[in-house]
Amino acid sequence: MVDAQSGHEKTITGMLPALAGANVIYGLGMLEMGITFDLAQLVLDHEFAGMILHSLDGIVVNDETLSVDVIRELGIGKDYMAHASTYKHMKSQSQAQIIDRRMREDWETAGGSDAYKRAHDKMLGILETYVPAPLPQNVLNTIRSIVEEAEKELVR
Repeated sequence: MVDAQSGHEKTITGMLPALAGANVIYGLGMLEMGITFDLAQLVLDHEFAGMILHSLDGIVVNDETLSVDVIRELGIGKDYMAHASTYKHMKSQSQAQIIDRRMREDWETAGGSDAYKRAHDKMLGILETYVPAPLPQNVLNTIRSIVEEAEKELVR
């Protein structure tokens, strides 16, 4: 079952190994200890993995990211939220597509769908529209030669 518990478990079991230096996040799309695979869960897990990887980049702390010049320019008690530097640095945050960060009223107006429903809808869109990139000719040639070699072995 995909719910808040599975989301938490997926995040924590991905985050802890990542923080320890692991370079593989295992189990994306899997539920019930790998017995069940859910494509919408895979979409959710892709977003969780992206957020984990983003967090591993750390937080850059310097005069620019602290907006020292903007603080000097505007002074105390001014509107920093409307300043261009705030918007610029806001874009460096994790950019969620499934996680919905709208205020409740806006979320309800947009239909109030939960994360699983949004992931399921995205999964259907991917399945309906995805066109894989063609393999390069050298890869196709290699695969063809492997098949031809195997066919020769079968004839012998």
